[in-house]
Amino acid sequence: MAGNQKIFWGWYVVAGSFLVMAVNYGARYCFGVFLKPLSLEHDWSRSVISLAACINMAVYSTGAVFIGRMLDRIAPRWIITCGALLAAFGFFLTSQIHTPLALYLTYGLLVGLGSSGLGVVACSSSVGKWFIKKRGIALGIATMGIGFGTVALTPLIGYLNESLGWRAGLIALGIITGLVGVVISQLLMSKTHPEAHGLLPDGDKTDAAHRPTAPCVVRISTRVIFQDGRFWTIAVGHGLIVMVNMSVFVHQVAYAMDQGMGSLAAAASLAVISITGFAGQFLFGWLSDRVEDPKYVYVAGIFVLLIGTIFLWRADSVSGLYLSALVYGFGYGSLAPILPVMAADRFGRHVLGSIYGLLTFFIGIGGSIGPLLGGIIYDTFGTYQHLWEINIAILIIMCVVMLTLKKGKPLYGQ
Repeated sequence: MAGNQKIFWGWYVVAGSFLVMAVNYGARYCFGVFLKPLSLEHDWSRSVISLAACINMAVYSTGAVFIGRMLDRIAPRWIITCGALLAAFGFFLTSQIHTPLALYLTYGLLVGLGSSGLGVVACSSSVGKWFIKKRGIALGIATMGIGFGTVALTPLIGYLNESLGWRAGLIALGIITGLVGVVISQLLMSKTHPEAHGLLPDGDKTDAAHRPTAPCVVRISTRVIFQDGRFWTIAVGHGLIVMVNMSVFVHQVAYAMDQGMGSLAAAASLAVISITGFAGQFLFGWLSDRVEDPKYVYVAGIFVLLIGTIFLWRADSVSGLYLSALVYGFGYGSLAPILPVMAADRFGRHVLGSIYGLLTFFIGIGGSIGPLLGGIIYDTFGTYQHLWEINIAILIIMCVVMLTLKKGKPLYGQ
């Protein structure tokens, strides 16, 4: 690289998003590690505990609407900093709970609200504004942080649970979330979009005479969005898929322990999902830049999820459980980078924050149902088999429905 040539700032945004999503989603997917210890210590049913994850997801999704609107106007660093501090405080308080109500207020409300400032809306929307031609691969790399965080944190928290108790695991999550969220956002997430700094998307070259100016702030009408059938196809379809994913992430560890696995080995089953998720995030993100419509890549990811879920449904051994996790993770990794690409292609990058925030609200409804549905099914039947069967049916239907998603022209530019 020439001595006067600098790294395009968009790649710093990608790196920051990778790390922020690593701590946020790594911590979020650790909740399943606490399910059985909480149940054993307090004699709470799994549906009672799962309701905390339901509340967390509902609060996260509601907050995402406002986060998305703010991101179209201001730099993400202050949003992420405030979210990190609030989530860290929520984890510390959760470590001291003794009643379900306290769990709902601390993990459900505080951690959920803080996580909305650290989540995929803040990070993926920020990345999407810096890229057009390389949007898929940039988002693929950024969302690999989700898998990295899960791989790194679930075994660590599983070990702390086993050696020091579940309260120590929650304190550790608070420390990690606060430190990484604040430091990384201040260093790498200080700029809004390239035009505001005289740059072009993708790092394309420009000269002083043709230096781009910041575009005016685009205000998109919620009514216009709600009248667009493409929005509802994405919102409802992805919402059901997230419902499936959240039911797996919250209940798979308990399911593995029911199969006779220790807590550390059971927690590692989530890490297996995330390991193959790395490959899925990168590969499917790369593919989305090379097809006419990324929906086809998205449907391929759903199909892989379906195969992994079928393996989980039929798993009756540790090796079967880990095989299902390997396949499931590859499909799961495809979803995070493709959703913002589909949204940007259909609505435009300058309103991506607002669009993604609204999408996340409706998607979060599905995500909040998944953990609670799994808890109710287990408490009713004493097994998770019926949950896996419901998930299989949903994924089959979504493979067909998402193929009907129309592309059209972006409402507000590229």
